[in-house]
Amino acid sequence: MTESDPRNEKVMVALDVASEAEALALAEALQGSGCWLKIGLELYALTGLKLVDTFKQMGFKLFLDLKLHDIPTTVERTLRVLCASRVDMVNIHCTGGYDMMARAADVCHPAGVKVLGVTVLTSMDQEDLSNLGFKAKVRDQVVNLALLAEKAGLDGVVASAQEAALLRSRLGDDFLLVTPGIRPPGSAKNDQVRVFTPVDALKAGSSYLVIGRPITQAKDPRKALQELWV
Repeated sequence: MTESDPRNEKVMVALDVASEAEALALAEALQGSGCWLKIGLELYALTGLKLVDTFKQMGFKLFLDLKLHDIPTTVERTLRVLCASRVDMVNIHCTGGYDMMARAADVCHPAGVKVLGVTVLTSMDQEDLSNLGFKAKVRDQVVNLALLAEKAGLDGVVASAQEAALLRSRLGDDFLLVTPGIRPPGSAKNDQVRVFTPVDALKAGSSYLVIGRPITQAKDPRKALQELWV
């Protein structure tokens, strides 16, 4: 496949890197490919919103992946600041509750920013969930939180591709499903537990695929992006 493959627009490259210089180098390597960039906690701790304008000028759409989880007022005020930047998408933890999610939607939507709810982290399995005191199965917990997120007015959720088909059937075609834990065939799982290949994740109903190390640690990130679809 060529770099103009429209499926590249479904890929969010996670810039989980140790320096501003690395982030800029990756952005330059991927510029024009059609993919999104994802700014997570690590890069945000290093640079804050400094790189947002730079990346937007390069033509990228941006997902600010901070997974906010606090009392509703704090989340609302934080999102007002974040939405004043030029990011396209943000996220919050569904376990912050209905009121927090509803107030987040009220802030983000007038600013034209999509807001997603984080259900169960893809690094967690059933034992992890049980250790936290949740009695539900992972699958049921994800669905319950996603339904609450929809009710609160969120645009979608972050969830494993393992639950994508079920979520798609319950929530319809317009609800966004952003799926981490995506790995090309034969690549290492790293710290992810519930993983899918890019092609299989899209078939399952994922809207966007979060991919980090298979692209960011490749000798040629642009080539690695293209090869997702081979």
